[in-house]
Amino acid sequence: MLKLLFIVVMGACTLLTACHKDDNHPVPSVSFDMTIDINLPSYNALTGVGGYAFVNGGSRGIIVYRRAIDDFVAFDRHSPADPEGKCPQPLTPDSSNFLELLDTCNQARFSLYDGSPMMGSHFGLRIFRTVWNGDNLLRIYI
Repeated sequence: MLKLLFIVVMGACTLLTACHKDDNHPVPSVSFDMTIDINLPSYNALTGVGGYAFVNGGSRGIIVYRRAIDDFVAFDRHSPADPEGKCPQPLTPDSSNFLELLDTCNQARFSLYDGSPMMGSHFGLRIFRTVWNGDNLLRIYI
């Protein structure tokens, strides 16, 4: 009985702290819910693994990357190293390594694969949820 109580209390504590993990993230959380058809010309790069495409939304735009046949990730292009969004260009893939997103004003770098900071920031990228229908539709939302 004591073990069960301990597990319940620890689970509740974990849930309570997990809900507030982004409270101090420098990139604003902008509500977003959109479904895209990757067969459309603007998203055609997403038909193959390793492709990426830009989507309007979020704080400074969204980049969607296809990591595997049925695995997509989507990140806000607002750099955590530029909280006020003063840099005229949002995060863009580095021309020498497209798997790194570059903040051209602050020289911060982030992984396109998982959004983690690689240089110039303690914060990773703000991530959006994705749901793939297995055919041509990808839902992106927060």
